[in-house]
Amino acid sequence: MTLAKLNQELVVKALDWAYDKALNGLPGTDTAEELAESYLRKAKSIDEAADSLIRWQVSKSATSGFLTGLGGIVTLPVAIPANLASVLYVQMRMIAAIAHMGGYDLRDDKVKTFVYMCFCGNGVKDIIKDIGIVLGQKLTKAAIEKISGSVITKINQKVGFRLLTKFGSKGVVNLGKMVPLAGGLIGGTADGVSTVAIGKVAKKMFIQNGNDDFAVPLNA
Repeated sequence: MTLAKLNQELVVKALDWAYDKALNGLPGTDTAEELAESYLRKAKSIDEAADSLIRWQVSKSATSGFLTGLGGIVTLPVAIPANLASVLYVQMRMIAAIAHMGGYDLRDDKVKTFVYMCFCGNGVKDIIKDIGIVLGQKLTKAAIEKISGSVITKINQKVGFRLLTKFGSKGVVNLGKMVPLAGGLIGGTADGVSTVAIGKVAKKMFIQNGNDDFAVPLNA
């Protein structure tokens, strides 16, 4: 397959596709909410459930043939190869499941924005600083609710641009170069490493309610 040339709009479309599939499910798969509940039932705490979820998703992301196995049932976005889209979907569902474990409403557009932020890994704190969020308050459901629409728009723009330029300096990059972002055309090791990093950020954001790095001003 010829890899698509990516721009910021297509990055967002790919994320939106993965988020929709994570929330509504694919044939024969659990939704993010169902996945979260299954891990919560088997664990003694939310922390334990999240850690277990992350461990199992690492093995899934390293085997990037998930969507290929579904054949023509899945329509992939922006000409993304199936193995790359598989990892994007697995990681998106993992983040969304962790957010559900923390009690967040996955159908809230503001929550969706913070789910997308997790793909930036440790770059989350840079995005927060770039848009002028004041440190010193924890990220909570109430704090997210009070963030203005204009701030959410700025965050979405920052996330799209950061993911787009993560492995390119000219604003248009070959999707195959974006290995640590959402998967591997080169090998499963990078997939596993990125999944762990993204999972840890999601857990810190949605379950541990952040810290000074993920602080949000109530008057944003």
